[in-house]
Amino acid sequence: MHLEKIRPVAQLAERRSPKPQVGGSIPSWPAIFNVAALRQNNMSEKSTTQASKQDLLKWIAVAVIVAAGVYANAYFSAESLVFRVIGLLVAAGLAVWIAVQTEKGSAFLNLCLEARTEIRKVVWPTRQETTQTTMIVLVVVFILGIVLWLLDTALGAIISRIIG
Repeated sequence: MHLEKIRPVAQLAERRSPKPQVGGSIPSWPAIFNVAALRQNNMSEKSTTQASKQDLLKWIAVAVIVAAGVYANAYFSAESLVFRVIGLLVAAGLAVWIAVQTEKGSAFLNLCLEARTEIRKVVWPTRQETTQTTMIVLVVVFILGIVLWLLDTALGAIISRIIG
């Protein structure tokens, strides 16, 4: 609830400051608030719970469609692969369409679209830069491998002299 944006309608009984913008006895609450806006906010919370119930039903429908597609693919295993793939693509398309209608599904779709936009902004290295960087990594790995092998051999010889 954002009470600082609400227009003044009713005033609290206690005011500690002559300025109405300054909070009352509870610092997080302003001294002035709008009762109608509070009721409207409560109504929007009820609609949010209805939307979440509808989203739950949509996710159940998605799960049922996916399960039906898996079962149908196994049941019709004797049929042509082309028909089963087409059936699975149709079922997957329907499931995705229903999932995108939910709040989390639309948020995921927006995330994917924004990621695609960001990927287009990336400056990719040239083939020559990629080859040079790969060669540097291979040389460093080879040198570190030799150093670790020498260290392992030296420590192994030291330990064998101590033990034996």
